[in-house]
Amino acid sequence: MSFETGLLMRPIETPRLILVAPQAHHLEAYVAYCASARARFVGGPFDAAKAFDKLCSMAGHWTLRGFGRYVITLKESGQAIGHVGALQIDDAELPEMTWTLWPDDAEGRGYAFEAATAYLAQAKRAVGVDEMLIRIAAGNARSSKLAERLGASVDTTIKAAAWMGDGLTYRITLPQVSDPDGAD
Repeated sequence: MSFETGLLMRPIETPRLILVAPQAHHLEAYVAYCASARARFVGGPFDAAKAFDKLCSMAGHWTLRGFGRYVITLKESGQAIGHVGALQIDDAELPEMTWTLWPDDAEGRGYAFEAATAYLAQAKRAVGVDEMLIRIAAGNARSSKLAERLGASVDTTIKAAAWMGDGLTYRITLPQVSDPDGAD
């Protein structure tokens, strides 16, 4: 796998959001999310110690893989409202595209689509793959709908992740990106 380390670690701006690397000041909002029923689709709820461990893993993924997940923040206020980006636990599998909105009031406003679209626009060059997986827990209809809106389709040939049980696995082809130096 070839990727440009740090290419994606720079903040990504959209009209309403700024995607930033996970930082200590995001912990309070992340702990609140992990303790809530919203975390049920990712194996939670989790206590504060597990939430801390998970945020540290999110930050450390950048060091180990050269790419990872961003915290989604509102451009106007800086409020952390979720995370988005690639996760790759197993080298033998394609990276997984992930997203989660932390507070209930962030749902239904298009933030997950806006963040995921911005991330995917740069992911091919930064992550170094042509495709990614998207794993969605059974019953998470909103995320399934978003995966399909992003252009992903269910792939029944890929075994579900052990931690997910009866979830769905989608495959998404990453968009072509232009060379920032104009060499394309």
